Amino acid sequence: MGENNASRVTAPSVEVKAGGGSASFIEEKVIKDMAEGKNGGRFQTRFPPEPNGYLHIGHAKAIALDFGLAKKYGGECNLRFDDTNPQKEDTEYIESIEQDIKWLGFQWAHVYYASDYFQELWDFAVWLIKQGRAYVDEQSAEEIAKQKGTTTSPGTNSPFRDRPAEESLKLFEYMNSGQCEPGTLTLRAKIDMAHPNMLFRDPLIYRVLNIPHVKTGSKWNAYPMYDFTHGQSDYLEGVTHSWCTLEFVEHRPLYDLFVTWMKEWKGETDNIEDNRPRQTEFNKLNLNYTLMSKRNLLALVQNGEVSGWDDPRMPTICGFRRRGYSPEGIVNFINKIGYTTYDALNDFALLEAAIREDLNQRATRVSAVLNPVKLIITNYPEGKTEEMEAVNNPERPEEGTHTITFSRELWIEREDFMEDAPKKFFRMTPGKEVRLKNAYIIMCTGCTKDAEGNITEIQATYDPETRSGLPGADRKVKGTLHWLSANHCQPAEVRMYERLWTVENPRDELACIMDEQQCKPIEAMRHMKNPDSLHVLTNCYVEPYVQQLAPLSYLQFQRIGYFNIDPDSTADHLVFNKTVGLKDSKKM
Repeated sequence: MGENNASRVTAPSVEVKAGGGSASFIEEKVIKDMAEGKNGGRFQTRFPPEPNGYLHIGHAKAIALDFGLAKKYGGECNLRFDDTNPQKEDTEYIESIEQDIKWLGFQWAHVYYASDYFQELWDFAVWLIKQGRAYVDEQSAEEIAKQKGTTTSPGTNSPFRDRPAEESLKLFEYMNSGQCEPGTLTLRAKIDMAHPNMLFRDPLIYRVLNIPHVKTGSKWNAYPMYDFTHGQSDYLEGVTHSWCTLEFVEHRPLYDLFVTWMKEWKGETDNIEDNRPRQTEFNKLNLNYTLMSKRNLLALVQNGEVSGWDDPRMPTICGFRRRGYSPEGIVNFINKIGYTTYDALNDFALLEAAIREDLNQRATRVSAVLNPVKLIITNYPEGKTEEMEAVNNPERPEEGTHTITFSRELWIEREDFMEDAPKKFFRMTPGKEVRLKNAYIIMCTGCTKDAEGNITEIQATYDPETRSGLPGADRKVKGTLHWLSANHCQPAEVRMYERLWTVENPRDELACIMDEQQCKPIEAMRHMKNPDSLHVLTNCYVEPYVQQLAPLSYLQFQRIGYFNIDPDSTADHLVFNKTVGLKDSKKM
């Protein structure tokens, strides 16, 4: 029954290259199976998230695989919620998962729930009891664990293993009565307590929870375990290819066994190896300076360490969306790193590079000043204004232009001026010329300071023959600065983000801290958390044009980086999130 000890998949791994390139070992398997006519040439996948939290970037890799290949090869992918643990599930998570999948650019053929199959799974379990392949155990979880043995020594049989089927059937009914105390009875599959694969040593297939279910109400008090739900749900739906991450390699033989048993129950004994789902494993998406366990992310939210699941510092899909990441950039990154049969820790900078590359194509260019200092053009007429033309996106000329107001009093970045500058400082300094982008060439003539020596104002003169678009604009200067008219701009709040964690591999570090200090996960996380992961700048200015744009619009603050409009932003209080810098800064 089933295979012997499971081993790591050894199929050749080939990375998926952006823009085509070589197929992954998974895609090659799909091509081969369809060519051989397996499952009648059908191709069907599923994405089976647990509705117990928000999806993170790791789930995006599975989504891109499940939905992407189904679309590419004319198959279908269903969304199936693994709702077998009602104590942790919520409709909020269901809605967020659906939103995230759609935002990433994918659409399911059907929506299913593991709970749709609860009755069939129950009837199947009853059949197994009658067949002598399952029994009700009265031992505690601790006692069962002790009897499992080790990887080098066999387990020992439960004293209830040979319980008569009639007795197990009555107790199984009692497990679902609502009167059974959780933890007192379990249903176990009778397989082999000496099997080299520990998962075969009479695994639990039902446990008592006595918790109402969000979809089935109070009908069920005993719920199936994951290993008893996953493969059978795939089979009942007609799934042909079931993709899981590498920790499920050892689960595959049990997956296959339960599917075989179900086919026997259905009377399909003549074609046991035909028309059945087959599981294949691939590597998880691991990123440095990133923690992706939903349990730990939930702890961060519940303990107020972040503002919510969509905090832009979170690796959740909704967090990245709020941060300003594009779905196309995320999927491009996933395609670049590919699917393999070995785990690796990917550099977060690779994700940022993919986002930066995509946003360069789609972000609207605007001017913003985050650390302002006043610039006075002393020879520009007082009260005069001009409308300068600014290109919305040089990568997409079809997106047109907008205007930005020029006047005598401007804001520039404080970092763009230096009174006593080194030779290679090509921004503003007394006696040197720079160009104001989309406007004029100016010459800095001096500055004003307060009693503490802080610069409060910079003075310059402009050359009226050098306006952008005029013949004099061709005169070359080495520096170009962005600016805003002091009386024609909007105040704004800008949120600057850096890494949430101070350690490269927070997952391993978390385990070490918990072990050394015997503390809870949230306490260990506080040891690793970056106290400077968020800086809120409140004395910023942006051009009025951004007020026309919708929340979450992609922007490039010229010469600064990529930003987006936060959903909290209003006409009276503009709020922007920094997405990623113009260049790799090794920071989130």
